[in-house]
Amino acid sequence: LVFNFPAPIILALLLNEVRHARYKRVVQTITYMPYFISMVVICGIIRDFVAADGPISLLVQFFGGTDKNLLTIPSAYRPIYIASDTWQYIGFSSIIYLAAIAGVDMELYEAGAIDGITTRLQRIRYITLPSILPTIAILFILQIGNLMNVGNEKTILLYNDQIMETSDIIASFVYRKGLLEANYSYAAAVGLFNSVINCVLLVLANMFSARTTDSSLW
Repeated sequence: LVFNFPAPIILALLLNEVRHARYKRVVQTITYMPYFISMVVICGIIRDFVAADGPISLLVQFFGGTDKNLLTIPSAYRPIYIASDTWQYIGFSSIIYLAAIAGVDMELYEAGAIDGITTRLQRIRYITLPSILPTIAILFILQIGNLMNVGNEKTILLYNDQIMETSDIIASFVYRKGLLEANYSYAAAVGLFNSVINCVLLVLANMFSARTTDSSLW
């Protein structure tokens, strides 16, 4: 949530400031592409890149780091997971924010220029961000409501016994208990409890957003 929620907003704001249309389209296409790649292929790419002889591992070795496979180091798993998630979803997630920015009235920028808002950072801070704040608030509520549902497919494809204590999540735990150990009732109870927590988080986030931004789901 801390890293992946603001990343698409920042990308959308940066793309909105690009005036070269062809360059903008190229950047958008490149950032969108990972979203349409199969999760199995994504995890295969991650495994190859962080292997002992992979490019990321070689870069770590160049700066004096370990020469081991990074997916065998518990402390390295979370940065790998978060960075790959950002790379995979940042482009596609930015589409909604770009659409919201496109709907900002251009007269606001003209009025801002008269009032002394001249630099790009000032336009972003005083005009663009306040204009898309309702969209940000709604998506933040939805993100909070889905906070406990970390993708089990990616975790199951990446984790191993050496990093199990760090990489294991509720979804992979339910998968093991329900499908591998055939303990269906226990797995269903854990899944239900997880859904209840998500529901509570969603309600709390909606209340907080309604009080602070006047934007909410209901």
